[in-house]
Amino acid sequence: MGLLTLIVLLPLLGFLLNGLLGNRLGKTFVSVVGCGLPAIAFAVTIKVVLDAKGAGWAPVSELAFVWAMVGPDVFEVAFWFDRLTAIMALIITGVGTLIHIYSMGYMHEDRSYARYFAYLNLFLFFMLLLVLGKSLLVLFVGWEGVGLASYLLIGFWFDDIEKAKAGKKAFIVNRIGDAGFLLGMFVLYSTVGTLDMPKINAAFGSAALPAVSASLVGLLLFIGATGKSAQIPLYVWLPDAMAGPTPVSALIHAATMVTAGVYLIARMSGVYALAPEAGTVIAAVGALTAVVAATIAVAQYDIKKVLAYSTVSQLGFMFVAAGVGAYGVAVFHVYTHAFFKACLFLGSGSVIHAMSGEQDIRKMGGLAKKIPVTFATFAVATAAIAGVPPLAGFFSKDEILLYAFASEKGGGTLLFAVMAFTALLTAFYMSRLLWLTFFGKPRMGPEVEHHIHESPPSMTIVLVILAVLSAAGGFFSVPHFLEPLAKLPALKGDPDHLHHLIVGASVAIAAIGIGAAAWFFAGDASRAAAVRGRFEGLFKVLYNKYYVDEFYEAVVGKPLHWISDKVFLRVGDRFLIDGTLNGLAALASGVAGRLSRVQTGSIHLYAFLVVAGLVGSLLWVWRHG
Repeated sequence: MGLLTLIVLLPLLGFLLNGLLGNRLGKTFVSVVGCGLPAIAFAVTIKVVLDAKGAGWAPVSELAFVWAMVGPDVFEVAFWFDRLTAIMALIITGVGTLIHIYSMGYMHEDRSYARYFAYLNLFLFFMLLLVLGKSLLVLFVGWEGVGLASYLLIGFWFDDIEKAKAGKKAFIVNRIGDAGFLLGMFVLYSTVGTLDMPKINAAFGSAALPAVSASLVGLLLFIGATGKSAQIPLYVWLPDAMAGPTPVSALIHAATMVTAGVYLIARMSGVYALAPEAGTVIAAVGALTAVVAATIAVAQYDIKKVLAYSTVSQLGFMFVAAGVGAYGVAVFHVYTHAFFKACLFLGSGSVIHAMSGEQDIRKMGGLAKKIPVTFATFAVATAAIAGVPPLAGFFSKDEILLYAFASEKGGGTLLFAVMAFTALLTAFYMSRLLWLTFFGKPRMGPEVEHHIHESPPSMTIVLVILAVLSAAGGFFSVPHFLEPLAKLPALKGDPDHLHHLIVGASVAIAAIGIGAAAWFFAGDASRAAAVRGRFEGLFKVLYNKYYVDEFYEAVVGKPLHWISDKVFLRVGDRFLIDGTLNGLAALASGVAGRLSRVQTGSIHLYAFLVVAGLVGSLLWVWRHG
């Protein structure tokens, strides 16, 4: 067994052990297996990274087994390791292990402790399969697998019907996007003759191009990405997915699964390099998603919902970078976002833990002194996402703004203006969240306030590590590291002048957003209340998320329910199928009942009928002979 296969199989082993034996062998066994095997996978990943670095980063291919042979075509389960894989695998195993450790404290009292860790390990297995897969086929198995695992984790507390519905919503919405992904795979296989991603990129980079539009393929794959990475119009599942345990939100909705769409586009950059139309669509959808989600986040009061819409918005930033051809910059934001957003989600979990389950920030306040470690780490991560230098988020967001403004592959003033405004909103709503949660007078009830306490070390140590990464992670230049795989597009203008201009703009945007939040929410937040009262209608629209869910229900949900009930159930099932089958059954039963009367059980009658039949037969033969 090779090292790449081992990385993938270690979390799967954890799923099997905890799923089969966890309840019998107790929480200690579950914790050791559930956290230990991902940690070993992280260690093995580091070993592979060091080996790859020593070999000059030559890509490593490893065959696990042959899946199927159809005529001359061979479908392999093979793994691929290069610079892009290294970044994604380190995030998944590294941040994933930290989230597993955090979960020991957060989920310790849950009666389904073993089932939780089994699902978490299963998710990690499929996510590693997704990023290590050499072919689109293996990637798609991981893609669908994380969909299954996220359904199980989002609806983990399935005895609550609303949480179960959230899991179903995530699963169903993602199936819509996955239909586009499948079509893209079919088109590629029928024209290129392979699903091997390095070969596909090479084919589109060769002189003899495949007989298919790169933009068509790019758009079909992007439809899948809009579902998995929660972009308009398929973003509606992610905010509802906060129904799952908070560590699940950190793992799925901050560090791993939702960035799978960005990873797919970066991995298929050879196709997208020849698809400028697809790039324009991706950048436009990303920008629209970013600004819409940011405006919604401004008006939310649930601490996890604010972070959920923030995640949707930050994913929009990543797609803008990918759309203008800066794939390395998009992955850079994936990398920094994993640190500060995981820290924020886990920090919100620590707040909820301290507040006895309360999630409404209107009922918080004054927590900075009561849970100081949580506050300090949350503040660092907030500053990082707001774009305060020299924290990690500043570097990646600054690069996105630069290429949104000046990339020769699609940058422009309008795109920059939209993203700059979104960055301003990000700094504002995150500072609002920090202020209402940790500053001001306590607004919780005396019973809740009496029980406020800092989280256990298994949670706070993880927060500290993620806060350090949120602060220092930006100093590793991911775009430069990925340059051999995904060359950055040229800039329209003098690069040094543009860099200085965008850096100044980024710092100013962060300062204005943070300052505005501090001004509006200082003291008793009367200024914010006055503005809300003046624009009550607009605030209501934002608070209700532009009524998109209600629109989908009216336009899609109710018509489908009506067709399912009136046409498929009543006409198709009950009238045509049941009516026909039941009618045939009744006819057969009636005929059988009448024929059964012939069977009297009298031997004398049977003998008489036999003789009568013989006599009749002889008479017929004599008459017609």
